[in-house]
Amino acid sequence: MGIDKSNGYESHASTFFRCRSKGAGGVGAQSVRNWARTLPEEATVLDIGCGAGDPVSKALMDEGLAVYGIDASPSLVQMFRQNFPGTPVACEAVEDSAFFNRQFDAIIAWGLMFLLPKETQELVIPKMANALYPGGKLLFTAPSQKMKWNDAITEMESASLGAEGYKTLLEALGLSLVDEFEDEGGNHYYHAVKL
Repeated sequence: MGIDKSNGYESHASTFFRCRSKGAGGVGAQSVRNWARTLPEEATVLDIGCGAGDPVSKALMDEGLAVYGIDASPSLVQMFRQNFPGTPVACEAVEDSAFFNRQFDAIIAWGLMFLLPKETQELVIPKMANALYPGGKLLFTAPSQKMKWNDAITEMESASLGAEGYKTLLEALGLSLVDEFEDEGGNHYYHAVKL
């Protein structure tokens, strides 16, 4: 059997779906909607680690945005396709993805970044920066503290570079960290804009 590029989520897809898919009331959905309202009308948004699409992709679509999804779990991608027929989605690991061979007005990575090893995060963040149009916006979640822990669902190691680590990396890539905030679930957000 090959390496699980879904960071354990393929094996736990049904558990993740039950825990995460809460619609408009899902943790983070309101924060995502508020961010989406700062984007141009009909903006294109890449949802990296989209899972089954609920609540993040759904919140973006509800705001009238054109969503493209990427997730490494075949089961979650299948659920996404069932939930949002006709919405472009690719089953691939973020570090291997060509991001649909295009650029986007915005990119979101909710609950994904810290699942990746430090070295992979340091490869993925530049990929995201390159996939944004000038003025494009990036929103991702990761703890503000530099730390390691085991994921609550998969029990695999998770890692945060910490607020200073992310800020340094973003600035080196020509992105300005314009805001940090937390949602009702205690998830820490980084909102950056490509200069």
